[in-house]
Amino acid sequence: MRLSLIPSLAAWALLCAAALPAFAAVSAADDTQRTVTLRSPARRIVSLAPHTTEILFAAGAGAYVVGVTEYSDYPPEAKRIASVGSGISLDLERILQLKPDLIVGWNNGNSAAQLAKLDTLGIPVFKSEPHGFADIASSLERLAHLAGTDAAGHAAAASFRARWQRLEATYSRRPTLKVFYQIWRAPLMTLNDKTTPSAVLRLCGAANIFGGLPQLAPTVNIETVLQANPDAIIASSGEQDDVFGAWRRFPKLKAVAHGNLLLVDGGLLNRSGPRILDGAETLCRQLDAVRDKR
Repeated sequence: MRLSLIPSLAAWALLCAAALPAFAAVSAADDTQRTVTLRSPARRIVSLAPHTTEILFAAGAGAYVVGVTEYSDYPPEAKRIASVGSGISLDLERILQLKPDLIVGWNNGNSAAQLAKLDTLGIPVFKSEPHGFADIASSLERLAHLAGTDAAGHAAAASFRARWQRLEATYSRRPTLKVFYQIWRAPLMTLNDKTTPSAVLRLCGAANIFGGLPQLAPTVNIETVLQANPDAIIASSGEQDDVFGAWRRFPKLKAVAHGNLLLVDGGLLNRSGPRILDGAETLCRQLDAVRDKR
């Protein structure tokens, strides 16, 4: 009698399996603490910032990215993906044509009005805004979950955390250096401590002289920098030509007098993606050389 039930139970199990969706719904909190829920893992993703493009590829979801913004140039495959405009001026019509099932936006880098418009259109929007290394690692896991690539995301996050901890163990207790981190020359702009480049400075045992300002990217003046007299001035490649020209006019400024005008790769340090640790490792070595001159 029991044996006769086996074919019927097997048939019932097959019917139940056929009735289930291919994928279950997935959810993850974005960096504004909103929960983003998809009916199934994303298969058509539009990325609205270079750092989110890098995170998606590192998390194993690169094959599902169908749209990116300008300057999304890493990994090289990203340059072959359809453009949806600039980060501050999105081509909403083009985005809709791509039929995304997930948009990964930059909370403080994209137009707030355009992100809100995408929200009203019913397209799930994950807003990214990493403030430190823990946020980047978590982003790898959360976006991987939304794309159904959890294994790749967890592996990438574990590797990122392990490297971060190695760098922290090596450099974080070095004698503190005061530094000015210049992101633009005219007007003169910097970053506060709630940004990932400042997290890199702390990792390397340096203090951002404008870290306590409330704005993420404040405009400052030369006089204030001269008064702080930093041990080093850091500027990124990709800015205007001769990024240090204005500072060489002040030969008594400590950073100038000791030759501590440090050029870094903005594509690494100014993007809140996994490669920020490549930039961190280089900058930590540069700052160690500054210490050797003291």
